[in-house]
Amino acid sequence: MSINHYTNLEFATIRELQAQLAAKKISREELLKACLDRFAKYDEQLGTALEIFDESSILARGQNNPNSLLNNIPGLIKDNICQKDRNLTCASKILQGFKATYDATVTTNLKQAGALVVGRANMDEFAMGSSNEYSAYKKVANPWDMTRVSGGSSGGSIAAVAAGLVPWSLGSETGGSVRLPAAFCGIVGIKPTYGLVSRYGLVAYASSLDQVGVATRTVYDNALVLSQIAGHDAKDSTSAKRNKLDYTQNLTEPTLRSGLKIGIITNALNAEGVQPEISQALDQAIKHYEKLGAEIKPITLNTMDYSAAAYFIISRAEAASNLARFDGVRYGNRAQGIQNLNQLYAKTRGQGFGPDVRLRILVGNYVLSAGHAGDFYHNARKVQSLIRQELLACFKDVDVLLAPMHAAPAFKFGALDNSLEMDLLDYFTCFVNLAGVPAIALPCGFTKEQLPIGFQLIGPDFSEDLLYQTAHAYEQTNNWWNKQPAGF
Repeated sequence: MSINHYTNLEFATIRELQAQLAAKKISREELLKACLDRFAKYDEQLGTALEIFDESSILARGQNNPNSLLNNIPGLIKDNICQKDRNLTCASKILQGFKATYDATVTTNLKQAGALVVGRANMDEFAMGSSNEYSAYKKVANPWDMTRVSGGSSGGSIAAVAAGLVPWSLGSETGGSVRLPAAFCGIVGIKPTYGLVSRYGLVAYASSLDQVGVATRTVYDNALVLSQIAGHDAKDSTSAKRNKLDYTQNLTEPTLRSGLKIGIITNALNAEGVQPEISQALDQAIKHYEKLGAEIKPITLNTMDYSAAAYFIISRAEAASNLARFDGVRYGNRAQGIQNLNQLYAKTRGQGFGPDVRLRILVGNYVLSAGHAGDFYHNARKVQSLIRQELLACFKDVDVLLAPMHAAPAFKFGALDNSLEMDLLDYFTCFVNLAGVPAIALPCGFTKEQLPIGFQLIGPDFSEDLLYQTAHAYEQTNNWWNKQPAGF
């Protein structure tokens, strides 16, 4: 039976696909083939994947788990997450040809759930970027407008879901790298509480900030995937000792928790540069929550204005430390024609790292250097502590916070031609990573040019269940989630 007999199955949710599989209207082989066919048809334009695996190896690695709703469901994993015996490049030339020697914990968990991992998602090199223009191999286009960016650094993971190539994907977040592209591409993306999801097997950018995140078309599907990958992992020293939860259990009805208080971060909503169409869409979202019964309360987050600067310093300092291991000695490519150790380091890193990665390493070494660490790095850490304290204080008065995801919709390739403009995209997102709290992005409208607009909900530590319930109530009483980009 051909999958083409089923209308719009490529944009089906995980639950809908499971229903088709359970009713034997489609086999797992047919579903997988349809997924691979769509990559073959569309991904040369989109650039979402660095590699799509062959059908036989995907099926051979899949584990049957009939009790899991992810059983036999194809998905994509960002190329900084280890898949044993698969290439792992972090979209960088310095790791070209390197194969992972083990599975990341999230990869293991997905396999045990029966999910089928179809390939490696494109990304900004070593997860450093907000537009997915900085892959060493190819850019990732936005399915809603192929002349525009998908957002980064998890743009490949997100664009693949938005274009209906896969129903779920994994990305990683350091300063907004799942939520921003999710907002740019009109889907759901979550950054869990730091420590909820194991980082074992995630190639580190900034270890104190990095977290694996999930991208899907719906809130329910997102909760379903997170339920499979979250939980304590003894292999990760930063893993929180939390029992596994089913985050879908409170998503049976599109209702808010009784007495829910939503704080609106007014200085974010009224920030300089926020376009009128973005403000109007968020105003409508806020009014919609009022109609659903939420109590709305304005909140000012004063430390947010310092978050981008603190994030800039901390992330680059940790990047300089983490990426020091890539020097031609043990991992990946080694420069040829070298005569001494200094040449080995200089040529290998000069040839292997892209310009943005080299710049971040240089800045990181500078802010950690003798005479400067006190002025920059230690002060940034103090600001990080203040950000977390202020956020936690807010949650004594409200249950969740609501804020914009971006000041403007996805921009055209090359439109932000300097690194400072790109760094400022982190203003709406990185304070969440600095505080370590969870946040979820979801669509709330479109511009006149039919470009997605997104907003985010932010909660206290380990409040993913509440965030999902709050997001689900909004999503299921609107139809933004059901929109599809033309041509796919």
